Amino acid sequence: MSRVTIPARNALLAGLLLLAGHCDLVAQPQEQPGRGEYVAILGDCMACHTTPGGQPFAGGVLLPTPLGDIISTNITPSVAGIGAYTLEQFDAAVRRGIRADGKYLYPAMPYTAYAQVTDDDIAAMYDWFMTEVEPSDCHPPPTELPFPFSIRLSMAVWNALFLDDQVFASDPDQSEQWNRGAYLVKGLAHCGTCHTPRTLLMREDPSRHLAGGAVGPWEAPDITSDPQTGIGDWSIEELVQYMQTGSSNRSQAAGPMAEAVDHSLRHVTEADLQAIAVYLQTVPAVSTLSQVERAVHEWGQADNELAAVRGEDLPDEADGWSGAQLFDAYCAACHQASGQGTADGAIPALYHNTATGRPHSNNLALVILQGIHRVSEGHDIRMPGFAHELNNLQVTTLGNHVLSLYGNPDAQVTLEQVQGLRYGSAQAQGQPDLMRLFRIGGAMLFVGVLLAVRLSLRKIIRT
Repeated sequence: MSRVTIPARNALLAGLLLLAGHCDLVAQPQEQPGRGEYVAILGDCMACHTTPGGQPFAGGVLLPTPLGDIISTNITPSVAGIGAYTLEQFDAAVRRGIRADGKYLYPAMPYTAYAQVTDDDIAAMYDWFMTEVEPSDCHPPPTELPFPFSIRLSMAVWNALFLDDQVFASDPDQSEQWNRGAYLVKGLAHCGTCHTPRTLLMREDPSRHLAGGAVGPWEAPDITSDPQTGIGDWSIEELVQYMQTGSSNRSQAAGPMAEAVDHSLRHVTEADLQAIAVYLQTVPAVSTLSQVERAVHEWGQADNELAAVRGEDLPDEADGWSGAQLFDAYCAACHQASGQGTADGAIPALYHNTATGRPHSNNLALVILQGIHRVSEGHDIRMPGFAHELNNLQVTTLGNHVLSLYGNPDAQVTLEQVQGLRYGSAQAQGQPDLMRLFRIGGAMLFVGVLLAVRLSLRKIIRT
């Protein structure tokens, strides 16, 4: 079989698209929005309440959680949205998770973080939504979680146990900049919603604040001050650049983080981004995560195995392609033969990159499957996804080739993992299957009740 060149041409086209979008990697000056709009931007309301290409804030975004899929609601000022909400009802929904009809919201709506937002910011955001946002009559389908999670009243108990409804209070021992950063990270920007792991009852684990969590299948990394697994070794300038552009020499935003950059962080003032960076670098490292051989951005080096495969016939069966052959066909045209990327950084190196240096590999596999598509200042930043061209075995082979040459050798991509990520199983996504756990717990409780009844009957018969 002669060498197939179509995948290489596809990869080259993708590289040209990436280069065409490189102008977006430089933050552009923007007109500062009014206070209410700016608060909504900091809160990243757009990302969860706007479908791709849909009307802003009309809802309908599907949010995968271990409880099931939650569908975001219309929050425009129409009858179908929040048009009839008073300021008090808006405040109750945003900061306490209670809708105008008295029903409880699920904490996929980050009201546990918004609880720290000040009265003035809530009022400004309410005024902007009611007077500046275009109304929409869109009626997204309702969220229908399986029993018992479908009982919204159970959230009253959850809130009583876990909701801290105290507004943010400044620390007098810290600077004004630090306090501004803490207010944004803990409140409006709700960083912990994604970057803090959750307990079995879906509460953010306070003992592992910002140490890395899960957002559907995506893995939100550690953003504590840990220099090995977190951002302790990043400079303030690097953190600001990453938040503004979604790209740095160490990491590139994808998935939900790319959405946060596009819809929120790139519109945030440099002063606020610096405040966020200053605060994050003081968040205590989680000691149990620090016992690693090297920092996540220090793995790998420029290398390739292409000399052994170029000029050779490809196997007749696609499943027989080696990792080097797949890399040559789908990756080398953009990321270069030795994974070094382009000199200007428009296309990143695959080594010394957190995408390949972390011990978990979901994000790498998802980028291979789904690619990266961001729109910044009207220009596309694109890496193609190969889900329609590569089967699960090929994605697994390619992922492990990239990790073995350029990343953390302890990380592995498995066939079962790729299949789960492609089709959405909770186990492959690294999240607890709470429905399965509930059923197991219910079955154990039922068996326990039967045993207790049986023992009681035996005692009665004996007496």
